Amino acid sequence: MRRLGVRDEDLDESFVRSSGAGGQNVNKTSTCVVLVHRPTGTTVKCQEARSQGLNRFLARRLLLDRIEQKRSGALSAERQRIEKIRRQKRKRSRRAKEKMLANKRHQSVKKRERAAGRSGEE
Repeated sequence: MRRLGVRDEDLDESFVRSSGAGGQNVNKTSTCVVLVHRPTGTTVKCQEARSQGLNRFLARRLLLDRIEQKRSGALSAERQRIEKIRRQKRKRSRRAKEKMLANKRHQSVKKRERAAGRSGEE
């Protein structure tokens, strides 16, 4: 939490009743943990375990993973955009250029043959 700069004061923690299997324990105790990180608006709901303490721990870990993913995701998206532009601007190799031109010639031959076929039909 310290590494990401997340403080306990920034978290809203509430406990609600879990759903699903678990019988009477699920129906009587509030073991599901809902964490909200106010600055980012990230919400996490954890009901993995039957105990509230373990769910609190798991919810915090999940919340920190999501916050870290948001922060690094923005950086990696920018890196991907820059790399895409770099690839687009890069010069083609001679072999790639010849292959592309051969493909263009092939397409133009197909188009000419189609056009010739149409004019003969009319």
